[in-house]
Amino acid sequence: MELDEEENKLNASQSFSQIAEPILNDYVPHPQHQHQPHSYSHSRSHPHPPLPPSTVAGSPVYNAPRNPTTIFSFPTPSIYAAPPNPTASLTPFAQGSASEVFKCIVKKPEIVQLEINDEMQSNALDVTAQFLAELRVYTHVAPHRNIPIFLGCLDGVGMVLEFLEGGTLYDYLKQYAPLQRVRLYDFHNQLLDALTHLHSYGLSHGDLSLLNVQVIERYGELILKMIDFGRSVSANSMLAPPDGAPIDPWAHLNAHRAEPRAEQIFPGTRPFSAPEILRGECHDARLADAYSFGMVLVCLERGHLVDVKPWNQRRDQHPEDLLDGCTLFGERIKGYIRRWDERRRLLREDMVDMGNV
Repeated sequence: MELDEEENKLNASQSFSQIAEPILNDYVPHPQHQHQPHSYSHSRSHPHPPLPPSTVAGSPVYNAPRNPTTIFSFPTPSIYAAPPNPTASLTPFAQGSASEVFKCIVKKPEIVQLEINDEMQSNALDVTAQFLAELRVYTHVAPHRNIPIFLGCLDGVGMVLEFLEGGTLYDYLKQYAPLQRVRLYDFHNQLLDALTHLHSYGLSHGDLSLLNVQVIERYGELILKMIDFGRSVSANSMLAPPDGAPIDPWAHLNAHRAEPRAEQIFPGTRPFSAPEILRGECHDARLADAYSFGMVLVCLERGHLVDVKPWNQRRDQHPEDLLDGCTLFGERIKGYIRRWDERRRLLREDMVDMGNV
């Protein structure tokens, strides 16, 4: 009996060692995100993932699960742990003699299943891909003031992020437009700083828009926070169009690390999505972010959401009056919304010197 128990523990350990392989094969931990491995007791009542069948020389072969909630199954891989002292830059909303209380957001996978033409359809693969992409950003990229603070993961639940009080950039624009010159330069700098920081790690945002930027006020200062990195892709990946066969987000777990990963790139929010993405021909996701950034600048300067017909946008055509009123960033925007092979890249050196404004 004792021999059986030891064999089960060994099998469970081997199974988890494969699950805990870095979910993203191009992941390189930032020095601030390196942790000592956590110790977990196998005597806890939490169920382990089912053991895979043994097919090769008696070694278990990992058949990746298809349910996105298994990303956060016990024991949670240490690469998804929070960076050291994640609450250092947060303000508690309550304090006691022995504790501080913080607000947070718990983001967990939500699966939808529908029966269409007598076949069951599920969004599980897409939800999994989005959560893995977002976790890659939060565990790969060093903390930045314009990116929400990552507070770790809850076993069997999801990821934990800082609570952001305030509305979207779209809401702010509707209420306060037209924006003052200093405010426009400040918002430009914050977004450019965040995007170039993200791009320096070889990652894109994938869906930058007025709705995916949160405006919060802290200590009398307005801070922009880029949110929703579920469509982020790696510059090292092979980009596939959205209308092709779905790519299994778990497949790369069993792939050789030298093989480039394939990721589908999907259109984002209109009218911010780059024309090449609408055509299913994206070659550089970071250049696609530059197009989205240019369209955000158009909306900020004009003081409202602009509209570009998608059938024209696919052909890199824009309304003649698109840049009307864009006196601050007009020339720069032209560079951002050109064809992808002529487009201006996002560079941190392009930030405006606020001392001269």
